[in-house]
Amino acid sequence: MIEFEDYKFKLNNLRPQLDTLGEALKLEDTKRELEKLQRETEAEGFWDDIENTQRVLKQTKHLRHKLEGYEKLKGEFDDLLTICEMALEENDDSLLDELVSGFELFQSRLEEARLTTLLSGEYDSCGAILSIHAGAGGTEAQDWASMLYRMYIRWAERHGFGVKVLDYLDGEEAGLKSVTISIDGENAYGFLKSENGIHRLVRISPFDASGRRHTSFAAVEVMPQITDEAEIEIRPEDLKVDTYRSSGAGGQHVNKTESAIRITHIPSGVVVSCQTERSQHQNREYAMQMLRARLAEIKEREHLEKVEDIKGVQMKIEWGSQIRSYVFMPYTLAKDHRTGFENGNINAVMDGDLDGFINSYLAMNSGK
Repeated sequence: MIEFEDYKFKLNNLRPQLDTLGEALKLEDTKRELEKLQRETEAEGFWDDIENTQRVLKQTKHLRHKLEGYEKLKGEFDDLLTICEMALEENDDSLLDELVSGFELFQSRLEEARLTTLLSGEYDSCGAILSIHAGAGGTEAQDWASMLYRMYIRWAERHGFGVKVLDYLDGEEAGLKSVTISIDGENAYGFLKSENGIHRLVRISPFDASGRRHTSFAAVEVMPQITDEAEIEIRPEDLKVDTYRSSGAGGQHVNKTESAIRITHIPSGVVVSCQTERSQHQNREYAMQMLRARLAEIKEREHLEKVEDIKGVQMKIEWGSQIRSYVFMPYTLAKDHRTGFENGNINAVMDGDLDGFINSYLAMNSGK
């Protein structure tokens, strides 16, 4: 029964973290704010102002999710402690497997909940739109871009986020030149914004017959999903829309019709494209979503008040500007150059184990 004593000790050690989380979430303030919003929904004429209605309902949903999430976590903690005490009282070890799996899950959820308290940006609770662009270097760089694409898909799967490909351009021999995906789930942007920047790979190239070591670069761009058009207002006269035939994977239909859409936002010079859907209307809808996301990300990063102030940002995909290095040879190490966080298990990192990097970045930017 010593295992149950150990887990009871571990749980009691986690109790202060759970209490600190409750304080950080400002639960009492949240309850008061919820009550205030509830009174607003009951006021006469509330449903007449659509814009205000959407804002209040969105805020209500967010606050209720915060409260329910903490209560669920607290309930899991109490259940695990009860299992320990019951097993010790009755000398019953049949609950050990349930306790072990439950403890690991609780620990993971507690850490994730703690991380969400570090998310304070305007769009942090949104889903994310993530783009990867291969740097100079042909096949080697394009293969690296495809490795990063797989890495982020794996990360999203670990967190139960939905993934949809919005735009994909194949590499010439292997890999990909560029890809844009949407990652759907609460706080996806808040977590993934740490990935924005240049990623550098050092390895023995599988495409080099001489077995020489190569350095490759790829750019990752992360933007928030903006579902409310009012948040980022775009004037139709500021847009240049082009249609073209889709390329790459997608079946015969997409290659026969000009269903792909490219939209240029003339004031900023930002260009987006979508070609993965079968209809031009759907591709245009996703392209507009991507454009709003990109403008919102630049607006937030540059602390601009108006979309009109946004100018397109060109990122050099080259040596000296990388945020993170991934070394496969002569040793294995992934290192973030902003936070100093390292992980020597390069295979785990490429399989989506990015939480350590994300945690360090959020902690650094919160001053904790």
